[in-house]
Amino acid sequence: MNQKILPASSNMKEFEKFLKSPYDIGVFLDMHISQLKNVSQMAKAHNKKMIYHVDLIHGLKSDDYAAEYICQEFKPYGLISTKSSVILKAKQKGVIAVQRIFLIDSHALEKSYKLIEKTRPDYIEVLPGAMPWMIKEVNERLNTPIFAGGLIRSEEEVKNALGAGAAAITTSKIELWERFS
Repeated sequence: MNQKILPASSNMKEFEKFLKSPYDIGVFLDMHISQLKNVSQMAKAHNKKMIYHVDLIHGLKSDDYAAEYICQEFKPYGLISTKSSVILKAKQKGVIAVQRIFLIDSHALEKSYKLIEKTRPDYIEVLPGAMPWMIKEVNERLNTPIFAGGLIRSEEEVKNALGAGAAAITTSKIELWERFS
């Protein structure tokens, strides 16, 4: 993936700004199941590729059945989830699988390492992404490309995360979309 910024939308207003942006790939975070069809059609009409955060689609349980439904009905570019069943189904269906992990403490990190070693996602999304030393550690330990997301608020933090080995930054800060487009 050559795109260093992955614009993340959590509402239709942000999504419409993404559609007008030069970026090819975007992330849709928080949505209602009834929005999926419209969002998918709008993205296709603008030649955009979407990654959907399955855990944040209201009205769908975030499990392998939901992942299969989204893959069959909307043919996304990828799926993000904290759930291993979603990651495994995404891989089975041939879409990009992004395992989201939270850097809370050492215990949570070790659990995440074990989970990722089983699921082998295409990418790992590390939150918060404003911790370059942790991006470097996760990258070295798992040798899987990393998206850094959460609490990245400045151009310097974007550069630090990318410098630490992040493949891309997921951000809903439109100012950062514009600075790096």
